[in-house]
Amino acid sequence: MNLAGVISEVARRYGDKPAIVFENTTYTYNDLDRQVRHYSALLVRLGVRRGDRVAIQLPKRIEFIFLELAVMSVGGVMLPLNTDYQAEEIRYFLSDSGSRLFFTDGRRFERSQEVLGTLRQVITVVVDPTDGATSMGLKTELDNTDPNFERVYPAAGDDLAAILYTSGTTGKSKGAMLSHTNLISNMKALHEIWDWSDRDILLHVLPLFHVHGLFVALHGGLYAGATIIMHERFDPVKTWETIEKEKCTVLMGVPTIYRRLLNQWQLSEPKADLSSMRVFICGSAPLLETLFNRFEQATSFRILERYGMTEAVMVASNPIEPTGRKAKSVGYALPGVEIRIVSNRDEDVVPGQVGEVWVRGDNVFQGYWQMSEKTAESFEDKWFKTGDLGFQDPLDGRRLFIVGRSKELIISGGENVYPKEIEDVLESHHAVKEAAVVGLPDDDFGEKVSAFVVMNTDDKTSPDDLILFCKERLAGYKCPKMVVMMDALPRNAMGKIQKNELVEKFSGANHS
Repeated sequence: MNLAGVISEVARRYGDKPAIVFENTTYTYNDLDRQVRHYSALLVRLGVRRGDRVAIQLPKRIEFIFLELAVMSVGGVMLPLNTDYQAEEIRYFLSDSGSRLFFTDGRRFERSQEVLGTLRQVITVVVDPTDGATSMGLKTELDNTDPNFERVYPAAGDDLAAILYTSGTTGKSKGAMLSHTNLISNMKALHEIWDWSDRDILLHVLPLFHVHGLFVALHGGLYAGATIIMHERFDPVKTWETIEKEKCTVLMGVPTIYRRLLNQWQLSEPKADLSSMRVFICGSAPLLETLFNRFEQATSFRILERYGMTEAVMVASNPIEPTGRKAKSVGYALPGVEIRIVSNRDEDVVPGQVGEVWVRGDNVFQGYWQMSEKTAESFEDKWFKTGDLGFQDPLDGRRLFIVGRSKELIISGGENVYPKEIEDVLESHHAVKEAAVVGLPDDDFGEKVSAFVVMNTDDKTSPDDLILFCKERLAGYKCPKMVVMMDALPRNAMGKIQKNELVEKFSGANHS
C-alpha cells in the first residue's frame, strides 16, 4: 500500500466533508484529493520518478500538505525540513540525500540562495517568490500541469516514503528511512487504540515537519475521516477558544504546550467549555508528573502520554480509558510492536529493572540513509536499539516507563538537540578553547540548551556574542539559551568531561 493512496481512498469516501480548516479556510476531502493530484502532475512534469528525493522547507501552510502527499503519490521520497534550518544545514541535507527538488518559501530561499546556487543537481521551487528570486515559482509551474493527470502510485510497501533527518551524537545528522509500511502500520495501530473516528475534530497546533505533527496528527486525522482545525502556530488563548468554538475532540501537544495551556487556563475567566473534548495527547518529550497532575486537577482531563521516536514513529501509548493512564508511564506497546528491556550484556532484564529499550515491528525504520555502519550498530537481528533507558512495571510486566537516555540527547520544547553539534560550532569560534553543552531543567521547555565554555586568554567575547554566533549557523532551537564562562571544565581521572557535574551544579541557575 502507498500512504498517499490510502488517504486518497478515504478522501473519495468523505467527499465534501471538511478535511482541513486552515486558519478559517476550509478544504473538503474532495478539495484535498484534487489538489494532491494537481501537485502530483507538477512533480512528474519536473522529472520526479520513483525513489527520487524531494525536500520541503516550508512554514506551516496548506501547500506543505498537498506537496508531501503528492511526493508519495508519484513514488518520490519526502524530506520534511525544519523551517529553522540555516543555509549550511540545508546544504548538508540536500547534498547528503541527493535531493532532486527543493520546495521553500521566499524568505528561506533568500536566506539560502547562495548555497542553493552551488547545488547544481537540485531544482528549487519557491512557493511565494519575491521579485528578485532566481528560481521557479510554484503558481506558474502549477498552471502548466496536465489537468487530466492520474496517479498510479509506483511505490508502496517497503519502498521509502520519507527520510527524516535526526541529529547524530557525532554532530552529523542521520537520515532515518521510513517506508510506506512503517507509516501505514503505525497509523492503523493508533487508529485502533485511540478510537479515532470520523466524528473527531482534531485541533492541530504542531509543526508539520515532525513525526508528531505530520504522521501522527495530520495523517491520523485524515485516515479517520476526521475534520482537522489547523492553526499556523500555537497560541494558548486561541487554543482554548477554538476548542470551545469548534467543539474539538482531540488535541496533540508537547509538554511545553500543555504547560502554557495550563498557565493560561489559570488566568482565564470564564474557563473554556471542554465538554466536547475526548482526549488530550502528549509526546515528543517526557511529561513531568507535576504537570500531569496539575493539568488534571485544573481541567478534569488526564493527559494521555505516548512514546515514539523518528526511527520507529510511535512505539507505546497509555490506554484511551482515562483510568488506565499513569503519571511517568508511556503505557503499553502498540498493536504489532514488541518491546524488550535489555542489559548492557544484551540480556533481557526482569520487570522493574532498568535497561535499554529495544523495539521490533512493522513501524521500525529501514535504517539510516547511506550509513550502513550506523544502521548495523543500531540493530540486533531485527530489534532496534533505541538508546533510551526504561523499565517495565513489575506488577504486570508490560507497562513501560522511560527513565533517561543513554545517548546525550537534549529534548527542548519537543525538539531533539545533540550537544556535539553545538559544541563543534562553539569550538569553531576563534575565542573558544573548548565547550561542553548539556540540557538543564527548565519549567517551560523541559530542558534548556546550556553551554559551558573555556575561553582563550584575554579575549573580550561575551556570552551574548557566542549565542549570536550559534544563531547564525544553527537552527534557533539548537542554540544555547545560557552560556557560562569557566576557567576549566570538570574532568575525571581519564580526562573525560564530567557533564553530570555541570548539570548538578547549575540546575536552577540563571546565568547568561
